[in-house]
Amino acid sequence: MAVGWMSVLKMVPWSDVISNAPKVADGAKKLWSTVAKKTGVATEAEAPAEPAAAQDLPAAELLALLRAQLARQEQRLSELHQQMVSSTALIQTLAEQNAQLVQRVEANRVRVRWLTLAVVLLGLGLAAMWALGH
Repeated sequence: MAVGWMSVLKMVPWSDVISNAPKVADGAKKLWSTVAKKTGVATEAEAPAEPAAAQDLPAAELLALLRAQLARQEQRLSELHQQMVSSTALIQTLAEQNAQLVQRVEANRVRVRWLTLAVVLLGLGLAAMWALGH
């Protein structure tokens, strides 16, 4: 069984896998660094005002506070969108590599069937020659 896997691994387009590996690794690093920076905890500057304190503010200050919160949320939304785009690109690259590997495995499966048929026919021919010779 190990011999079968070795032959499959020998047929893998390692040059393509190796040439694409830096792109995949860079994409993963960028994605990880972007996600790792986000702790999910709001800093004091981002923390919303106390509801009681917000009610006591004049309308102009309350409006300014709401606009600042809206701007922060828009920034977060933009960052999440960029992360989604990066993730999608990374997933696309991995999917393309996976498709290439699947194609190679399928080609190897067909080759193994043909080789098995050739070996069986060769064995039958040798058996027939041996039987006729004795």
